[in-house]
Amino acid sequence: MFFSLKQIALLALFPATLCGSPVDLNPRLANGLAITPPMGWNTYNHYSCSPNEAIVQSNAQALVDLGLLAKGYNFVTVDCGWTLPARLANGSITWSPTLFPSGYFALGQFLHARGLKFGVYSDSGIQMCMTGSPTQVGSLGHEQADALTFASWGADMIKFDNCYSEASAGYPDTDFTPPTSPSARFANMSAAIAATGRPIVYAICEWGVDFPSAWAPTIGNSWRIGNDIIPSFGTVARILNQAISQTSFAGPGHWLDLDMLEVGNNVFTAAEEQTHFTMWAIVKSPLIIGGRLSDTAGSITSSSLNILLNSDVIGYNQDSLGVAASFVRRFTSAGYEIWSGPLSGSRTVVAVINLSNVATSLTLNLPDVGFQKAASVKNIWNAATSTNVLTSYTGSVAAHGTMLLELSGTTVAGTYVVADAVTSGTTTTFSHVYGATTSNAYTCVITFSQSSATTTSVTVNSVAYSLPANTLTLSIPISLTASNANTVVIVSSLTPSVLTITAPTSTLYPSTSFALVGAASRTTCSSGLCAPVGSKVGYLSSTGSATLSVTAPSTAIAGSKYATVYFINNDIAISTSWTTGTNTRNMTISVNGVVTRIEVPLSGKSSELFSVGLGWQDTGLFGVLLPGWTTGSNAIVVTNTAGGLVDYAADFVGLSVVW
Repeated sequence: MFFSLKQIALLALFPATLCGSPVDLNPRLANGLAITPPMGWNTYNHYSCSPNEAIVQSNAQALVDLGLLAKGYNFVTVDCGWTLPARLANGSITWSPTLFPSGYFALGQFLHARGLKFGVYSDSGIQMCMTGSPTQVGSLGHEQADALTFASWGADMIKFDNCYSEASAGYPDTDFTPPTSPSARFANMSAAIAATGRPIVYAICEWGVDFPSAWAPTIGNSWRIGNDIIPSFGTVARILNQAISQTSFAGPGHWLDLDMLEVGNNVFTAAEEQTHFTMWAIVKSPLIIGGRLSDTAGSITSSSLNILLNSDVIGYNQDSLGVAASFVRRFTSAGYEIWSGPLSGSRTVVAVINLSNVATSLTLNLPDVGFQKAASVKNIWNAATSTNVLTSYTGSVAAHGTMLLELSGTTVAGTYVVADAVTSGTTTTFSHVYGATTSNAYTCVITFSQSSATTTSVTVNSVAYSLPANTLTLSIPISLTASNANTVVIVSSLTPSVLTITAPTSTLYPSTSFALVGAASRTTCSSGLCAPVGSKVGYLSSTGSATLSVTAPSTAIAGSKYATVYFINNDIAISTSWTTGTNTRNMTISVNGVVTRIEVPLSGKSSELFSVGLGWQDTGLFGVLLPGWTTGSNAIVVTNTAGGLVDYAADFVGLSVVW
């Protein structure tokens, strides 16, 4: 099976298309709300389940006074801790008069008078998500009555949680493996909200237990994709590794909720806060501030406030195109990764995240995100703009920081114009030519500005060719190394105007052609899954591997080759989210003894509890440059010799190599 490098790149950006139609075409709730991701403030991250009227009013007023409302932060949601252990005699839910002496109707009026919107929190279980005493009554079995009550208070948003909800287990605080999907309980509240007739944004907080991206868009405006964010920077990477397989589900009115922001809680460095805010914004998560803005104990720092007020980043989140940025490429050993997505106005946003613990200089090769040149590259956090950027852009990035770029006036990858070349007499030199893989099988098409009535001699990188009479284009093979610094030198009496480079096709080596060693085992998958092979190899570890001897094509040259790993990982870190969970698995790929380690994210796009294969048959793609290839025979070993938090590697479906 063959894929062009461009096809591989598209599959890496849009892996949902690998197994059929794009998943974002599923039916969706059409309530006309949250056309862009909601923005606002929530009590939980800073005040936990201990809100009160003074806290809410003070922070709500700060939204106005600090300029945050003017930027779009308009929802104010009181999270857990606002109600009582029991309902009123008539069965109604109510507020704690000790904590909210003026009442919830008055609180809604307070917020609305300031141009803010009122967010109410409840739970799909018998009590809300808080431990200890006193308990807080939930909405299970009272959805219609509670929705009407919330609407009567002027609620504009309902955040609906998932605690104390599983009857068969005795209503535990949390149940990560329920016997039936929680979706029905959340659908009940969706219907109840609709029946009120009031426009209320519905935020589903199911923690990603049953892959809500598959069903939540039909009933809600946003849905949590994973377990809670925690005050440690590793949580940002953990949540992003879960989002990677889900970005295609987002769209106007329906958003992946990566959880509330920790910006302003003084738990991240300034660079980490920039990364956190950047990624939540471009993945189109709701931007819900979780830090203290202002209360009697203090106020948000100017550094954190300026991050939250950044107009460019907010603009990417609220962009009218409504397309979430997607994961593009991860350079595991170098410690950085790239995300990218389209914006309105033919712009593109790109984030290059420094995952390492030290400041460094990082380079974005524009072809990795589909472009060869950008008329303008705006570096948001460095407050700098460069023009006419060809092939690559380099910038300094703090530890755990992000190089956030806005590209405009872009030229498609592989296209070089003479204006970017150096011409001296009959010699035209194109520099900064990009090669994704080391190969002599690239196709180079030279378009000349004029033709000749006679055959013309054209020399390209010291090789002579003949351009037929009255012909404007010459198509030839060309050799490039895997770098952004190749040079194409053309000597001709005719002036070239455009140089177009096309990458070689790739060859897929399915896992079925690999021999198994030790504990490794092969599994035949259900129809249409483990695409495109239909089976996978698992239990790859220090005691199990998959091996293959590959003979290079007769025309191949030695060097590093771009490869796409077809992998499966559904090792969801939900119970370990507060400790070591990363949502990743390591894999090592050895080529003739040269070992490359990759850390792959989740690939599951279906329920880990109830779907066929339990999410362990959904293929993901990971692009990597593998060194060590030679002409002749090549020994490939896929395993996990590098260890990591999980001994086993991701399951292996196949390896596609661009020769």
